[in-house]
Amino acid sequence: MDTRASPCSDSKLTFRSAPPSPIGYCFNSSSLNHIPNSIQRCWAEINLAAFERNLKRIQAALPSHVRYVAVVKADAYGHGMPQMVRRLMQSGVDYFAVANVHEAADIRHMGKGWPILVLSPVLPEEDDFLVDYDLVGTVSTPEEAARFNTLGASRDVQIKVHLKIDTGMGRLGIWHDNALALLHTIRELPNLKLEGIYTHFSSADSERKFTRIQRQRFLTILDQADITGLLIHADNSASLSTLSGDSPFNAVRIGLLQFGVRPYPDSLLGSVEVDPVFSFHTRVGIVKDLPAGTDISYGRTCSLKRDTRIAVLTAGYADGIPLQLSNTGTVLLHGQHCPILGRVTMDQTIIDVSDLDRAINPGDHVVLIGTNQAAEITTSEFSDLAGTIPWESLCSITKRVVRIYIGSREI
Repeated sequence: MDTRASPCSDSKLTFRSAPPSPIGYCFNSSSLNHIPNSIQRCWAEINLAAFERNLKRIQAALPSHVRYVAVVKADAYGHGMPQMVRRLMQSGVDYFAVANVHEAADIRHMGKGWPILVLSPVLPEEDDFLVDYDLVGTVSTPEEAARFNTLGASRDVQIKVHLKIDTGMGRLGIWHDNALALLHTIRELPNLKLEGIYTHFSSADSERKFTRIQRQRFLTILDQADITGLLIHADNSASLSTLSGDSPFNAVRIGLLQFGVRPYPDSLLGSVEVDPVFSFHTRVGIVKDLPAGTDISYGRTCSLKRDTRIAVLTAGYADGIPLQLSNTGTVLLHGQHCPILGRVTMDQTIIDVSDLDRAINPGDHVVLIGTNQAAEITTSEFSDLAGTIPWESLCSITKRVVRIYIGSREI
């Protein structure tokens, strides 16, 4: 990525860091869907052929006894759940994981037969959806276990659940010292069916020592329990270190890797070659010349050091360009990096095009994430400059940004 000095004086910016229907998951404004793709102001392209290649490569890298749990929460990390899930179903993944029952219901309407694990707590008023949509709930507390058992009794079914164990994340899950007691309770409740046990690593990509501590806590519990026939999973694509035949782990949760964002390189899956699936685009709105000393955008955080040609882009933070890229980020225009000037605004972003070697015109294509001629801005680079992570960047591309699917036949 280009590291040229900012054309602005020192920045003065500082930053501070009713449930939907369970049916339907509309991501784009209906009015935008009637506008031809060729005249969008800001859009994301989803390369379906790259996605399909990634799925095949990941599946080839997993041992035959390991089940592929496709994590598709948050509208498949902003890629569009229906289009992604259809291809995951066709590729033969074993399991889906989502954040809530509303996302799970959308998947169930696309196909029967796939187990769907709800990773987040189910609210009491959502309990019936576990039965209505044949879902797998996560149990973190004795109270949840008792509630789900009561639900099963009232509906004359067994509620399928996974027990989640808190080995150090400090979020969901029963604290590991108390896990065996809750495991025993679940097995004693007649209307619960235990199908899996899992945990979540807090710092798999940065703290190997603590990840080993978490893993050992989990293994200690598994050693004391009968786990025959259960799905045992602790790893995502960043934390996976071993899946040997003598390991109790028989599943791995795959999220961003399937969308072409590579995990921690020392992960077992870090060597899998995946292609970017997502790219983010906008256009030039106007081009004009400003004299040295002109202040740019809200808050006057940028003062031009030279006579400058600027371009105003037709996208801003309401589309998903982080405010933190103000005076910091770059975009790609005609194969060259152009720095962002001043504060990113709600609907526009200002860039310096003074050094480009060709004329700039309204309507010219600008790349925010992706490739443009020989230049590239990856999702990770975009996120690093914004002081965030790829997960947040992708999930923050808003619903007014139309998703355009390319590279594969529509299913």
